[in-house]
Amino acid sequence: MNVLEAIIIFRDHQVSTLKRSTRQSYDYLLVKLQQCLADRPLNSISADDVSKFLESIVGCASKSTRRLRYAQVKAFFNYMIDRCELDIKNPCAYPLLSKQFKTPKQIPKRILDKELVDELIYKTSSSRDRLILELQARCGLRVGEVLNLTVADVADRKLIIREPKSGKDTEIAFMPEQIARRLGEYISSKSLRPDDRLFPICYSTVRSLIKKLGAQFNMNISPHDFRRHSATFASRNGVPLEIISKVLLRHHDLKTTQVYLGKVTDSEAIRWMDTLHGK
Repeated sequence: MNVLEAIIIFRDHQVSTLKRSTRQSYDYLLVKLQQCLADRPLNSISADDVSKFLESIVGCASKSTRRLRYAQVKAFFNYMIDRCELDIKNPCAYPLLSKQFKTPKQIPKRILDKELVDELIYKTSSSRDRLILELQARCGLRVGEVLNLTVADVADRKLIIREPKSGKDTEIAFMPEQIARRLGEYISSKSLRPDDRLFPICYSTVRSLIKKLGAQFNMNISPHDFRRHSATFASRNGVPLEIISKVLLRHHDLKTTQVYLGKVTDSEAIRWMDTLHGK
């Protein structure tokens, strides 16, 4: 199998599994890969070939772009090796190449504790603002998903997420009973019609709201901190990782969910051992 044949297979796989924006991100890379290596057998591509190819397309690009293109080439080879059961090593996996496009060490994300989140929510000045924060902190929604919701997307305690990040047509999110009730009261009080957006504001408005709330506690927080809190709070209360991943955050991969979870302290580890096995 040559590289061109592999690209055709990989594109077909992308159509069925990835959202349009992700496929578009790969387009430039795959076009260049086809131009440079189309006739080469897949199993003849070396780490040196990959290095030269990447330098030819990202030579002066930012570090983030260089890492992205490297990750995309690596994903391409990983898929083809698994898909065709090729007995070869991914040429992107060689130490020198990995070091050349190394991802910087992730700084641990701050996790907001429940008491702080509750106080931030209760300090909001309107039912609209409170619902926006609760849908993130209690239901795990992304801020963009919250702002895109319409009245028609609300079905009892379910929320229909249209054009989600996963690339699916829709996904379902769930609400606690009290939030579903408050949301229903909010819709009635505003006399909203089925096609109306629940919260007709933009991301910058929400970010400004949260920044001002955080300033009251001398903290710099963002909308995504509330979604991250929802995952960690669920985890600390014994919700299985699979439920957090597939239901609350709606991730494809458990590894993605694990990035959201805060570090377990020694005291928490001991408490869970006592809970499981007694003191």
